[in-house]
Amino acid sequence: MAFETRQQGYAGTRTIDRVEFDAGLRAHMLRVYNYMASGLALTGIFAVIVAQMSTVTNDAGQIIGMTSLGQTLFGSPLKWVVMLAPLGMVFFLSARLHKMSQATAQGVFWLYAAMMGISLATIFMAFTGASIARVFFITAGTFAGMSLWAYTTKKDLSGWGSFLFMGLIGIIIASIVNLFIGSSALQFAVSVIGVLVFVGLTAYDTQNIKNEYAEHYDEETQGKLAISGALRLYLDFINLFIMLLQLFGDRR
Repeated sequence: MAFETRQQGYAGTRTIDRVEFDAGLRAHMLRVYNYMASGLALTGIFAVIVAQMSTVTNDAGQIIGMTSLGQTLFGSPLKWVVMLAPLGMVFFLSARLHKMSQATAQGVFWLYAAMMGISLATIFMAFTGASIARVFFITAGTFAGMSLWAYTTKKDLSGWGSFLFMGLIGIIIASIVNLFIGSSALQFAVSVIGVLVFVGLTAYDTQNIKNEYAEHYDEETQGKLAISGALRLYLDFINLFIMLLQLFGDRR
């Protein structure tokens, strides 16, 4: 039986059948996940390289000091630039993506992933490699399960949006406060709540990306939507990973 749906974009409106729509949706989601996975890989590569170039280790692999690069990036006022530059970049990309060409948006996304890798190099200085790997696979499994559920469920998750947004704002405020007071109890609470929020955002964003596909059709728009969706899922994954690492990572 034919199923008709309408997709709109700059090229106008066209009607397609269910088979064509489902095939296009699968291709779109695969593109989103590929962008996201590539961004994560680039972030990981930069994080490992910068961490290795910034530290001095002994024969046992223990960090015994910082190189001149490490002192410059993480032991001087430049550390605030390293820490905050990715935040500024993600706000810029989110606000300007719709005005960029697909190629430009893709380039800015790769640049953002690289900058995030430099910023996250500190986790390799603070946590053991084994625990980072373990938490990464825990994060990947959790993310994959929630994203798959959100893709297949018929439950409308749009009602989660306001609750998750409030939780996200609370996490940001609490994290800023904890920079000054250094409370381990507050950090633990932020990490636990953060896991719940970013698990929820993974499902919420996945369904939103899926729903957006039905609203746009032309190739340029779909390409930028894929990058926008990849950015959201990338941020969900990174933040979920950081929160889980705070809970289950083994410090050096």
